[in-house]
Amino acid sequence: MSDTPFIADCNLRLARETERRQLDHATVTAGVRALLKDAAKGTYFVAESAGVPVGQLLITHEWSDWRNGNFWWIQSVYVLEPFRGAGLFRALFKQVRTRARKRKDVCGLRLYVAADNARAQQAYRRLGMDKTHYEIFETEFAPKR
Repeated sequence: MSDTPFIADCNLRLARETERRQLDHATVTAGVRALLKDAAKGTYFVAESAGVPVGQLLITHEWSDWRNGNFWWIQSVYVLEPFRGAGLFRALFKQVRTRARKRKDVCGLRLYVAADNARAQQAYRRLGMDKTHYEIFETEFAPKR
């Protein structure tokens, strides 16, 4: 719970930088707290430098009846700008991949990326991830308060 302010701030920055969206601070903070209180919702991994948080990655789960296993979705990836390019995302990804491979209920890792984010796509390819044939569609509902 002590990482809540850092994680919420990273999520707000991520939305601004990647989607030019201003998210509601209170809603994001409540969302982070809800996840941290309920492990079934997911797990945050936080990277530190000299004991200070500098990056994050979130894992959520999607059941695949086709594979009889869970995909772990990588979400909310963010590294503070001064620490980018130092291998923090790679370290977070390797930690998640190692944990996933040890579990019998995990069938793979997935993530989504903005179509115009070439830098991120290149990083994901370097880590051995492949682009799929899927497109993402959504219907967004007004926040419930």
